[in-house]
Amino acid sequence: MTASSLPPLPISFSDIEDAARTIQGAVLNTPATRSETLSALTGADIALKFEIFQFTASFKERGALNRLTALTPEERARGIVAMSAGNHAQGVAYHANRLGIPATIFMPEGTPFTKVRNTERLGATVVLSGETLAESTDAARELEAKEGQVFIHPFDDPLVMAGQGTLAIEFLQAFPDLDVLVVPIGGGGLISGIAVAAKHIKPDIKILGVQTEAYPAMKAALEGREIHPTKVTIAEGIAVKKPGQITREVVRQLVDDILIVKESMIEDAIDALMEIEKVVVEGAGAAGLAAVLQFPDLFRGKKVGLPLCGGNIDPRTLSFCVMRGMVRDGRISRLKVTTLDLPGALARVTAIVGKVGGNIAEVYHQRQFATAPVKYTEIELVVETKDRMHGERLVKALEDAGLEVTDTSGAMAMRG
Repeated sequence: MTASSLPPLPISFSDIEDAARTIQGAVLNTPATRSETLSALTGADIALKFEIFQFTASFKERGALNRLTALTPEERARGIVAMSAGNHAQGVAYHANRLGIPATIFMPEGTPFTKVRNTERLGATVVLSGETLAESTDAARELEAKEGQVFIHPFDDPLVMAGQGTLAIEFLQAFPDLDVLVVPIGGGGLISGIAVAAKHIKPDIKILGVQTEAYPAMKAALEGREIHPTKVTIAEGIAVKKPGQITREVVRQLVDDILIVKESMIEDAIDALMEIEKVVVEGAGAAGLAAVLQFPDLFRGKKVGLPLCGGNIDPRTLSFCVMRGMVRDGRISRLKVTTLDLPGALARVTAIVGKVGGNIAEVYHQRQFATAPVKYTEIELVVETKDRMHGERLVKALEDAGLEVTDTSGAMAMRG
């Protein structure tokens, strides 16, 4: 298909410029900075745009506000209804409340409590309905048909897409020499707006999308397939089973490729952003960095822009990511030490750990549930060390003392 025969795009750069004027002053032009440490770690020249600093901690405010301001007075009086996994919900709730527009938001039943609670605090009525976003959409559409509220789609709406595209204008104003933008894809609203704006400003820039192994919906749609997810993902903000019909045409024409990332890489990216940049980012927001970590050869030596598009992560999930990251880095390990069951055995083991400089976080002294012979005892230790090499020195010290040591966490065998 030639360029001249391609369908016209649903939005233009002038639409995005109009959106930028519409939302100016009500949505932040968020900071964009170069990360020295991530650049050194990845071999790419990494620039970050911190959409997590929006009032609702997500880029979704851009599209939501652009769409809401287009409502007529009569539509505002009727109120609006939306469906969302969380960030669109908060963006709509915040700006609808600020503009005096009643809002009802349908969310999947498994939506993290943080996003549900925050949406309610922002003034919207939240209805948890269905296990998937598609089921929530059906429920929202039923209310729209029954009571006449205006449906605000999270991605498949030209005004929403244009609003999201304002991010690219700001990013390229701050870093006009970017070679590539790496953008998470759920329904496709963000990457569609970004692609239209970025390709207009800098036609040779590469636009790469990122999806999870569990929900590669946009990539599948472009290949003529449907997905039937059976797993959940930490990046629930991009866990969309059916991408937009409007957005997929923009992606088809302007996005250079879509990368599929592993869950473990998203966890690593969340952990790296917290430890290195000192910021909290949700799974979808960390997907761009996950792609750079998983496919380093694609980005090495290039100037790479990563929008950190959302920061609404459940605190429990965040803590698990951090602790699992420490295990993968070899900074936390679980060791099973088998020794003769004699007085002072536990003190002997802990003394060796202390001498090597390890920190014992937990200790379990197994007798009745042990698999060792009856004259022996098993001591399980959860130990914190500086790094993998430090952990290996600790294991060697225990073995040199004649103790049998098994790394039951696998931390010493994991990659660095």
